[in-house]
Order: sequence, then structure tokens, then C-alpha cells
Amino acid sequence: MSDELLECVEREPSAPARSSIIWLHGLGADGHDFEPIVPELGLAEDLAVRFIFPHAPERAVTINGGMVMRAWYDILGMDIRRDEDIEGLRTSETQVRALVEREVSRGVSEERIVLAGFSQGGAIALQAGVRHPRRLAGIMALSTYLTLPEQLESEANPANGDCPIFMAHGTQDQVVPYEGGQLSRQALEAQGYEIEWREYPMPHSVCAEEIADISSWLTGVLA
Repeated sequence: MSDELLECVEREPSAPARSSIIWLHGLGADGHDFEPIVPELGLAEDLAVRFIFPHAPERAVTINGGMVMRAWYDILGMDIRRDEDIEGLRTSETQVRALVEREVSRGVSEERIVLAGFSQGGAIALQAGVRHPRRLAGIMALSTYLTLPEQLESEANPANGDCPIFMAHGTQDQVVPYEGGQLSRQALEAQGYEIEWREYPMPHSVCAEEIADISSWLTGVLA
């Protein structure tokens, strides 16, 4: 249900949290998927970052024969741009916004909260981030694409018009094709967003060079 707070894996900093990163996993994974990346990022302790890795709800995924798995929305067909599960996308957007609001209630201001995600999770981070009514620290979208592109102009909130956006993609990605990432970047830039773009000679995954780039970008937006 969209009104229930998602279950999350959380990693607390050694000092009281001053910043939060809400990091959404990809299709079929869970909140533990990116937990091992925390020490690899090597973020300074004085940033006092709380990492929140939500578990997506379990749902039947049409393109996988109706198999039930953790997913932020259904994938209805091969054309992910045309066959969009609008209800699922909207529900996940609402659930992510609730997690942002919980962080505010725990004393972390929105301008120190980053929405991040990989693949399906990155799609939701982008969708929720550009529509969020108050300025966020940043949006990080890895190996992903822009959902509901036709609604971007009418639904994007000016509060995050200048929000830093980091996008990265593997040039050998066969799950979310590299070209889809490029088209999404161009659609955002056409609406005035400044995108920090990185690409790597990798498939649908994360590499060491990317982790280093993520670390420096996060340090910049949270400093």
C-alpha cells in the first residue's frame, strides 16, 4: 500500500546524521543490494551520512512471465517508454516522498537529502526528484532512463529546477540500452536541467571508476 512506509535497510554514521541518501535498488534485487557500497564510497565522517536502502514491494512482473519479485513498477513490454505502468510509477514516487518526509522528521533538512537509484530504482529517483516540492541536495540516476517523459514539463517542480543530477551508464548495457540513457539525459537538458554525465565501458552494472566518481559527486553536493 502506498500509505505504508517501505521497509528499509539503514546504515547510520558514527555521529548523528546530518545528511541522508535514499538509494533504490533495481528490479528483482532488494535493499541489501547496494549496502556493500557504503564503505567503498569512503565518504568523510564529518558529512555524517545516513544511508537508507528501501525494499521495493513484491509484485508480478509481466515481462518476466508474471513472476513475483521486488519491483518499483511493472514492466509491461519490451518498449519500456511506451508500455509504462503509470499507477506503479506514481505509487513508488509517493512512497519515496514519504521516506524523504521521514528524514525531515528525524532532523535532516531536504537540502541535505540525495535521492539515488540503479536501473528501475534510478528511474524512480529521477521521477520523484524532479517533482519534489522542496529543494533536494541531488539526484543520482545510474544505468536508467526517464519515466513519463511527456509529463516532465508540466509536472516538474521549479524547486528542483537547479538540483544537481548525476547520471551514469554503461556503453555495453543490454538491459537498459545506453541510447535510452542518452535520450533521457537529452530530454532533461531540454527542460533546463544540468546533468553531470558519466559513461563507462561496462554492461548493466557498477564499476570501480564509477564508484569513485559517485563519491566525489556526493562529497560536492553534501559539503
